[in-house]
Amino acid sequence: MAYWLVKSEPSVYSWDQLVKDKQTDWTGVRNYAARNHLKSMKKGDEVFFYHSNEGLEIVGIAKVAKEAYQDPTTEETAWVCVDLKPHKKLKTPVSLATIKKEKRLKDMALIRLGRLSVQPVSEKEYDVIMEMAGETK
Repeated sequence: MAYWLVKSEPSVYSWDQLVKDKQTDWTGVRNYAARNHLKSMKKGDEVFFYHSNEGLEIVGIAKVAKEAYQDPTTEETAWVCVDLKPHKKLKTPVSLATIKKEKRLKDMALIRLGRLSVQPVSEKEYDVIMEMAGETK
């Protein structure tokens, strides 16, 4: 299994909305690196759900429910989406400020590639975030 992080502004699409919807297609990604990450996602992979701009924290874990397919919001075949479903709300959200203070996360894409909306998370980074959130794997 691989681990990922996706970003969404809560005013646009929040964790609570994902829980209410029970599943969503993760559309609208228009960055080639982020698109390649979507293409690499496999069903069952775990995905940190990060509230960007407002909140700046990881609030939950989604799972990939459907692997990459043509993004229905565009006719351009270069763009794909995946389906995500909520898996677990974190006991304690993990803020960007907290992540930046944690030396074990200094190489995390969230810090190095702050603007990338879909990014990989290493197993080590995943474990540290889970520890910080008061969760077990």
